[in-house]
Amino acid sequence: MKSVTRWKIVETSSVTDESLEAIVNDWTGRGWTFEGMQFAMRESSKRPAMAFVTFTREEPEAAGQDPADPPGRGATPIT
Repeated sequence: MKSVTRWKIVETSSVTDESLEAIVNDWTGRGWTFEGMQFAMRESSKRPAMAFVTFTREEPEAAGQDPADPPGRGATPIT
């Protein structure tokens, strides 16, 4: 059976070690693989204003699904 890679992007404005640790532990505990973290900086501060934490997971491709048009494309809210 073919599989597809699904991405999960978690956005947070609480950029502390505790909150980032909680996000990584929560989503990896749900079966997602941590891929990376990107920070959005403020010009007036050395601390990041936001962080984007990315995860992936392999899922079986649904029968009859066009891989170029995954379900929920463009309609899935960021949580």
